[in-house]
Amino acid sequence: MSSPTRPGGPSGASGPRTLSAFVAFLLFAGLGGLLTAGVVMPAVAAVGQVTEASSRLFDELPADLGNETMSDQSVLLDRNGDVLARFYMWNRIVVPMAEIAPIMGKAVVAVEDRRFFEHGGVDPEGLARAAVNNLSGGDTQGASTLTQQYVKNVLVEHSRIQQDEESYEEATERTMGRKLREAKLAIAVEKSRSKKDILEGYLNIAQFGVGVWGVEAASQYFFGHSAKDLSISEAALLAGVTNSPSTFDPERNPEASQERRDFVLRKMQGQGIITEDERAEATALDVEDMLEVHETSSGCEAAGNSAYFCQYVRDVILDDPVFGETRADRSRLLLQGGLTIKTTIDPAMQKNAYKALTDAIPVDDSSGISNAISTVEPGTGEILAMAQNTKFGKPTKKHPRNTEVNYNTDQNYGGSSGFQVGSTFKAFVLTAWLQAGKSLMDPINGSRGQHFPPSVWTYDGCTNWRPGSVYSPNNVEGTGGRMTVLQATKMSVNTAFVNMASQLNMCDIADTAASMGVHLATGPNEYGDPFNFNPSMVLGSNTIAPLTMAAAFATYAANGTHCTPVAILSVTDRNGEELPVPQADCKEVLDPKVAATVNYALNKVTDAGATGAAARLPNRPVAGKTGTANEDMAAWFVGYVPQASTAVWVGHSEGSIPMMRVTINGQYYHLVYGGKMAAPIWQNYMEPSVKDWKVEKFASPQDKLIYGERVQVPWVLGLSEQDARARLESAGFRVQVGDPGLSDQYPRKGEVAWQSTTGTERPGAQVTIRVSAGPVTQQGGDDKGDDDKGRNRGDNGNNGDQD
Repeated sequence: MSSPTRPGGPSGASGPRTLSAFVAFLLFAGLGGLLTAGVVMPAVAAVGQVTEASSRLFDELPADLGNETMSDQSVLLDRNGDVLARFYMWNRIVVPMAEIAPIMGKAVVAVEDRRFFEHGGVDPEGLARAAVNNLSGGDTQGASTLTQQYVKNVLVEHSRIQQDEESYEEATERTMGRKLREAKLAIAVEKSRSKKDILEGYLNIAQFGVGVWGVEAASQYFFGHSAKDLSISEAALLAGVTNSPSTFDPERNPEASQERRDFVLRKMQGQGIITEDERAEATALDVEDMLEVHETSSGCEAAGNSAYFCQYVRDVILDDPVFGETRADRSRLLLQGGLTIKTTIDPAMQKNAYKALTDAIPVDDSSGISNAISTVEPGTGEILAMAQNTKFGKPTKKHPRNTEVNYNTDQNYGGSSGFQVGSTFKAFVLTAWLQAGKSLMDPINGSRGQHFPPSVWTYDGCTNWRPGSVYSPNNVEGTGGRMTVLQATKMSVNTAFVNMASQLNMCDIADTAASMGVHLATGPNEYGDPFNFNPSMVLGSNTIAPLTMAAAFATYAANGTHCTPVAILSVTDRNGEELPVPQADCKEVLDPKVAATVNYALNKVTDAGATGAAARLPNRPVAGKTGTANEDMAAWFVGYVPQASTAVWVGHSEGSIPMMRVTINGQYYHLVYGGKMAAPIWQNYMEPSVKDWKVEKFASPQDKLIYGERVQVPWVLGLSEQDARARLESAGFRVQVGDPGLSDQYPRKGEVAWQSTTGTERPGAQVTIRVSAGPVTQQGGDDKGDDDKGRNRGDNGNNGDQD
């Protein structure tokens, strides 16, 4: 942005002798009465001398006004185009002349410069009138034209934008130099711009009240409607304010403002702009009755329950080099650039999110527990909702829980340091398990009391972390025992997942999670890792933001495609030109077959009796994972349908405080689990949000990833029931024991005489066995027992039930 030239800069072209004479007259009469009758130049010769000197001085003044761009507020819109908030340094909305009622321009011309359309930037007639008045002892008159006033406002505006105190002083000082500069610049402006353009610029740049610049912002502030709808009385009221914005501010000084308005109306009638009847009708209106003040605050407090999302968008703009080379540049663009920022937020979902959160835990609940929701659209990364159960703002005695901290986001975007995600992290362990070629039906030990020495961990040097002492996890959710991976997922069995991780490379688990965007809310750790390596990371010890978790789980819903969360759909500048915006950078990070199989498993988490049953939606598939941090310090449910992924967090924002033996919203909780608190909030939010959406299904999982490679069913005929069960279960099969039967081939009682399958089968399939009740011949005939021929080697592998 170029700077308006200061006095003493490059010399301008010499003007004609008549212009020099005008300058002498300006020195004499145009300085607001600073020259008095006692120093009147007494002779024509003296005037001639002053004229010559003034001509040289005038020629040396700059003739280039410089950049006339004025500060313009930026507006933040939701995805429907409705205003969420405004950002500005000075409350101004720049609009073209076509969007300003014609009567507004006429009113300003009538009271400020009735000869505006006749002069060339300065008005000799007005100067003469002012000179006579000043020298005769009347009220001081400066005789500045609208063009000169426009010039002064541009110089003042530019000095404020650049925070240049010296330029500001030069633009506002009451000196001969300033008046001369304005006069010459006004003449230059008149030569390069039309009267319409000058009037448009003045109506946008002038101050029309305390803290209000430009007629559009003033009209919206004082009357609640656009400048294009201004009435005669409203236009006269605003036109009268510019003479002294504080004195004639209609909100602060309605009586003075009304007198000034009536003065303007008389001017308008006297110049034939309005009729006597129109003046009488406009004058009859009381100013206080005309006002319908609409506060226009700058910043995110005006965004209501979307205030934290608004703050996130602001921080994205201030942080991203796409909006400027430095943070100061980006701040100026936001506060002064007249941007229109269309965001991704869905107002209906935002409303539902806030309601679900506050219905569960009111804003001022005595428990002091907070909660938050982030929703991301799979495949686009667009943030559809971002809410929490607190009021945006600084804490006060009356509202101590007010906060400007956004619990949904990373610390560098106004967020907290994140929260332990608990068992929701198991989804990434499961993903790495499947990527390693393993299956959901693989058997795993989920029994209690297991211990994992440092030697069991593999990490291949991808981190500087080194395992230390023996890790001894406990089972909080689920019961334990030998089970399939799918069962361990449904019941969120800790020891089973630690066992799974011990069979994998920890680097693979970390890489899988990182590829889905998972990272610490505070940024990389001291080793440069996206999160902290240790055995407990398998159970969610890392502190991560809800938005990050929502975006990560959206990867599953999008069939393996991860998108970085985005909050901005488009940005246009004051000229309607589109600016570049941050991109979601969507890319496939998981094999779609793996993603589909994870969906299959996480869908089972919402089955009746499973940990996430409270999140089920009617007639619509849901997948997700519950999570409870150590000592109930955080409760989570991260769940999704094919069109939306939502993370719900519940906990104390102040730090790691257990939620045990606590009363929340009038209900006592001995312990707060993800399935007890977060999953119901998720359901109460998502059900009304998706009710009108098309019901979509997840992609079908791969059979091999569910059941694994077909393996040989162990031959257990002739073994005891106990030994047969142990051999089949160790091979990954489920065992059912049928009624005993007679068998001559296996006559000893208690030995297995029949098994349903002896060929190859998928792990996890059911094998039925029956033990012998003794030989057939001892029971009085050989035709009354079971015919075991062709049965004890039954090859029909589909007879058993499947999970």
